[in-house]
Order: sequence, then structure tokens, then C-alpha cells
Amino acid sequence: MGTNIASLKVGERGVIEDISLEHIPLSLLEMGCLPGEYVELLQRAPLHDPLYIRVNGSHIAIRKETASQILISKV
Repeated sequence: MGTNIASLKVGERGVIEDISLEHIPLSLLEMGCLPGEYVELLQRAPLHDPLYIRVNGSHIAIRKETASQILISKV
């Protein structure tokens, strides 16, 4: 069952399945946030936005709104 990065709990991992190219900044794609890559939620900011994730060996801060557009499968 698919879900998105925004629904992960801290420490959970998933594999990126699909990305809404209309809503995802090009910079995220350039940093390796692509289908088939593993993603892990490292931390949430105090107000739950932004989210801090690890993907393709990089630590990235991503807005919750953007994270909800990246579909994953939990592992």
C-alpha cells in the first residue's frame, strides 16, 4: 500500500515509488530524490514543518506540503 514521505514516523524508511513532477522542485530531483531511492525520516521540526530526510546519502530539509507529493512504499 502506497503512502507518502509526510506520513512517515521518525526513523521509518521507504522506497520512492512516484513523484509528482509538477509539484516537486527540480533541486530535489538533482539531489537524488528519484524513484527507486531509499528515504528515511530523520526529524520533524517543532511545528512538524519542515521535515528532515535522508535520501541518496544527503540530508535534506523538505516542506511537509512537498513531502506529501512524494509517494513511497514502506520497508
